[in-house]
Amino acid sequence: MPSLTRFLAFSTVAVSLVGKYSCDCGLIYPAFQGVPASNADPYNFNGTSTDANSIASTAFRVNQKSGASTNAPPNLPAANTTVTAVDGDMVIPVSRRSLSSIRTIDNDISRRTNSDYEQVFGGTGTEFEDRDAAIIGTAYLTYTLVSNSTYNVGDCLSFCDATAGCVFVNLYYEFNNEMLDHVYSQHSNLKCAAYGDVHSAEEKINFGGQSLSGTPDGPLTYVQQSSGWTIKSFGDPSTPEGYDPLPDLGGANEAPGYMGFVFLNKYDVDACAAICNAQDPDDVGGSCKYFNIWRAVVDGVPTTYTCALYYIPADTSTAINYGQGNLTVTQSRGYKRITYVLDGGFEDYTCDGLSFCYTDTTAGWLASSPKDGYYDASIFHYQPYSHSGEAVALLGSATGHDNYPGMLTYGSSLSTEAGVKYVIEFFHSSFYSGREGEVDAFVEVYWNGNLIGTIRPGYSQWKYYKFEVVGQGNDELDFRGGKAPSYDFIDDIFVMQA
Repeated sequence: MPSLTRFLAFSTVAVSLVGKYSCDCGLIYPAFQGVPASNADPYNFNGTSTDANSIASTAFRVNQKSGASTNAPPNLPAANTTVTAVDGDMVIPVSRRSLSSIRTIDNDISRRTNSDYEQVFGGTGTEFEDRDAAIIGTAYLTYTLVSNSTYNVGDCLSFCDATAGCVFVNLYYEFNNEMLDHVYSQHSNLKCAAYGDVHSAEEKINFGGQSLSGTPDGPLTYVQQSSGWTIKSFGDPSTPEGYDPLPDLGGANEAPGYMGFVFLNKYDVDACAAICNAQDPDDVGGSCKYFNIWRAVVDGVPTTYTCALYYIPADTSTAINYGQGNLTVTQSRGYKRITYVLDGGFEDYTCDGLSFCYTDTTAGWLASSPKDGYYDASIFHYQPYSHSGEAVALLGSATGHDNYPGMLTYGSSLSTEAGVKYVIEFFHSSFYSGREGEVDAFVEVYWNGNLIGTIRPGYSQWKYYKFEVVGQGNDELDFRGGKAPSYDFIDDIFVMQA
C-alpha cells in the first residue's frame, strides 16, 4: 500500500501532474483521485424495502385451501409445492417453475410412534343423526382409506409417518360415496387426509352434500366423526444447500434489497430457496441472496406461506412485521445464501480514517502486474469509484504508468466441492475515461487457471455479470484485464451454489 507520506504527496501535486500523468484528453489517473469522466447517480440500495402492504392484501384475497376430494382415488402422490401468487397477482395454474423435484418439508418420520401425536379436536359422534365436517385447509397433501372395522386412528397416524411433509391428519367417515364402498380396493369409507400444516375444528367446513349416485334424487354424501391429530413436537426444517439459517425471527423482515414475493401452497423452505436461486437478478443489487419464509394466519386460520426475496441479506433487527389487522405472522425464518468469496466488496480495506487510499494487497486479495508493469491491478478505498460501500478493485495501471493488463486474485482456495455447480457474479464498470478512453476495456474471468469468460464492454456504467462453473474442490478465482487509460472497476464479487 502507498505510504501515508506518499499518498499526501500525490494529493498535493495532483493538479500539477496533469500533463505528465494524464492522457491528452486531460484525464487524471485514479491513483491521483481523479474524477471519472462520467458520473452516474449513486445507487440507492436502501430504496427498495419490503412491500408488507401488498403481501398482506394478497393474503386476504388468496384461496389455496383444499381437502380430500369426493371423487379422487386414495393414495395419490403427495401434492407438489406450487406457487399461488407472485407479487400480488394470483397464479392459475399454480406454477411459476417446476418445483416437482424439490424435496418438501423435511420431517424426521423414521422414529415416530402414536405417542408422538396428540389430538387437536374430536368428532361429533357416530349416531345416525350426528353430522360433522371434514377439514378444508392449507397444505393439503393426499389421503388414504384405512380399515373401518374400528375408528382406526393408528393406521391414519402411520400414514402421516410415511407421507413426506405430513404434520397433521384429519380422520373421518364419508357416507353415500359408492366409490369408497364398492370401487376402491380398500372398500372403506374411513378417510385419512394428510396435511403439511396443523388445522383446527373451525376449519371443518366440508359437510358433504354431493349426489354421487348419478341420479338427481340420489342420497347425498355426509361426514361423521371428524377428528384431527398432530405431531407433538416440530423440529426446524433442514437448511437448504448453499444457505445459512438466521436465528429465529420474531416477525417477518422489513428490509432493504427487496425483490418481491411469492406465495407457496405449503411451508417449503427448499422450494423458497430454489425460487431465490432462480430469481432474475436485480439491475442494482444482483441475484437473490436471502429469503424470508413465513406463515400468514388470518383470524386464527392458516392462510398462505410467504417467500420474500432480497438481494441484500437481512438480519434479526429488521424482523419487525408481526402482522396487520387480523393477519398474524408466524413461523418466520430467514436464510442467507452462502458466498465462498469473503470480502467480495473489498470493504475490509480501509484508510485509517482517510477517505482515499489504494493498495495491491489486502487480507483477502492480491493485485499483481506483469513484468515492468506498475499498479496494473489495485484495490481502492474511495466511495466515488465503488458500486456499493466504500471500496472497489481496479484493473489497469492506476498511475497511468503503462497499458498492461493486471491480475486480481482471490488470496486463498475457495471452500468449494467437486462436482457442485456454482455461480460467479460481480458488478463491473468502465466509464472512468469516457467513451473514447474506455474503448479497450476488458475483463477475463479464470476458474482454476482456465479462462471461462471474457467481457469487452467498452464504455459502460455499472452492470451485472454472471458465469456458471463446476467445482473441482478448493477452487481458485482470478480476474485479468484493464488497459490504461481503459479502466475496469470490479465490485461485489460473489461465488454461490447455483
